[in-house]
Amino acid sequence: MIGLILSVIAINTIVFFVKKNLTMNQMVHIWFFTISFQLTFDIFIDLKYHGYWYITKGIDWEAFPAYTILVPPVNILFLNWFPFKRSFMKKCLYLAIWVGVILLYESIVQLPPPWGYFEYGWWRLEYSAVFDPILLLILIGYYKWIQVIEKK
Repeated sequence: MIGLILSVIAINTIVFFVKKNLTMNQMVHIWFFTISFQLTFDIFIDLKYHGYWYITKGIDWEAFPAYTILVPPVNILFLNWFPFKRSFMKKCLYLAIWVGVILLYESIVQLPPPWGYFEYGWWRLEYSAVFDPILLLILIGYYKWIQVIEKK
């Protein structure tokens, strides 16, 4: 639980102080999209199939910060620095670096309590290595859709 609290404080502090390339409207959209998309994904992987879970198996209030105030600001940072106007290779490199950082973080948060707060059932880090880029690409697609809507 200590790891979750420290992570929430650290990542939200970074988001608060970093120069923003996203509008407030875009950040709010990304925040709520992340919560709804993560909950939808986790309903199946966590609750139905017990692939992984936060804190304890099942629904618990202690995991609420992980769903609502940890992952959304990470996605905001990812999009804030994404090299949209760079070459395809730079975009791929950026994505690969973020996936590597996410996998490293996922490994660290599996430490025993009170530092760790994430546990695997049948899920493995290799699955995250496959799914994380897909989820980040979905996030980029959603962000581009927001930009199209804002221009209308």
